[in-house]
Amino acid sequence: MTTGVGTDWQAWQESWDRQQEWYMPDREDRFRIMLDMVEALTGPAPRVLDLACGTGSITARLLARFPEATSTGVDLDPALLAIAEGTFADDERVTFVTADLKDPEWTTSLPYDSYDAVLTATALHWLHSEPLAALYGQVAGLVRDGGVFMNADHMIDESTPRINAAERAHRHTQMDQAKRNGALDWAEWWRLAAQDPVLAGPTARRYEIYGEHADGDMPSPAWHARVLREKGFGEARAVWCSPSDTVLLALK
Repeated sequence: MTTGVGTDWQAWQESWDRQQEWYMPDREDRFRIMLDMVEALTGPAPRVLDLACGTGSITARLLARFPEATSTGVDLDPALLAIAEGTFADDERVTFVTADLKDPEWTTSLPYDSYDAVLTATALHWLHSEPLAALYGQVAGLVRDGGVFMNADHMIDESTPRINAAERAHRHTQMDQAKRNGALDWAEWWRLAAQDPVLAGPTARRYEIYGEHADGDMPSPAWHARVLREKGFGEARAVWCSPSDTVLLALK
């Protein structure tokens, strides 16, 4: 664990949120829907696995809304985990685990054998379809009967190419304007992290692991729903969507 006495972890959290919102202005809507469905299906005190947790964005919103919830965050990125661990260092409801989701044995590092809900956002598009399908099988084994899995991510329906192209052009026009107004993009955020005395080392290690950006797949919501049912979930469908993003919910 990386520690930094006097490091303003909350400032780093907020900086990460702003950078992510540059790409996804409706990011908070996705989180709200996720937590609405967690409450509807598992109640107000769930045991949650925050999958590919990053800085703990889902965990922060989970605990703010459900003070009796507990969260296990799992990720491989040492810089984002440093921010997460710094933010939640004194919170006994939260545990973080360093693990590679492409490692077949990653689930053995978790503190629990089952969870009420497994939640993930804007992360699994780093994986290609085959390892993602394998991961979905592992997730199905972690979710208790009656529990839920939700993935909020980029999911592209290739059957609507003109709609997709128009939406992408419009979104990028808005992003360009926000950039001119001072918004940080991915590369600029990581440049600042690399200059921070506490995050410089973890940031260098994360580039050794990932490079600039992983090149995964973005299959359609229908693909996600089908594979999740094949892997052991009873029901699966979108519960929220924008033109480019979807919250896909699977019920065990």
